[in-house]
Amino acid sequence: MIWIGIFLLSTVVLLPAIVAIRRTDRLTDERASALLLHYAQLAELDRDRQDGLIADSEHLGAVLEVQRRLLATDAAPARSLGRAARVPAVVVALLLIPASAVGLYLLCGHPALPAQPLAPRLAALHAQDHRDDALLAELRTGLARMAPDDPNRFRGYLLLGQAEAARMHYADAAEAWRQATAIQFIPEIAARAAEAQTLADGRVSSDSAALFRRALDGAPADAPWRMAAEQRIAQSEHQ
Repeated sequence: MIWIGIFLLSTVVLLPAIVAIRRTDRLTDERASALLLHYAQLAELDRDRQDGLIADSEHLGAVLEVQRRLLATDAAPARSLGRAARVPAVVVALLLIPASAVGLYLLCGHPALPAQPLAPRLAALHAQDHRDDALLAELRTGLARMAPDDPNRFRGYLLLGQAEAARMHYADAAEAWRQATAIQFIPEIAARAAEAQTLADGRVSSDSAALFRRALDGAPADAPWRMAAEQRIAQSEHQ
């Protein structure tokens, strides 16, 4: 079926060019083009003299020069590239376009690849989302049951925040990272929580700006996210 599509698409694309070739008359040879140009120059000189743009003496001299060129051009042999000579070359060049496209497709494409309907892929994504929801729900339940001094709680909330951020659930990611910073304050994690909350709110709230400032106070001077946090603080001041 794909070859039918390629053929139809190539026909539609090349049809205007083919029609143009069929309707184009024989090309004018170089001598005829030069003669037309000289005759146009003579007519222009006559108009200029009538409008008073050039004097009669200048008009006469210019006319003599154009007539001299006209005689020289008329004596030159005519060279013409007829329609019969150019049509095959143009047709071959046009046919090379779909041929090249087919060759590239055979080289780089996968004509035997089965169709990939959208509906099954969406269903698979929804199923994966449900599985992720179940796994994250189990993770939250496990974190809630852990003792406050369990070191795995901090790592669990970090993992939960990363998973929610990857799913673009920014509010849930911000909450998870806030829980992690409550256990152990790490400036970068605090900045992540503030950024996730900003993305969830669509603006830099006062709480997010305060968390950005707290993260900057505890961050090293060469922290790669420092400039982004400063920009968020400046944005909150100008809202």
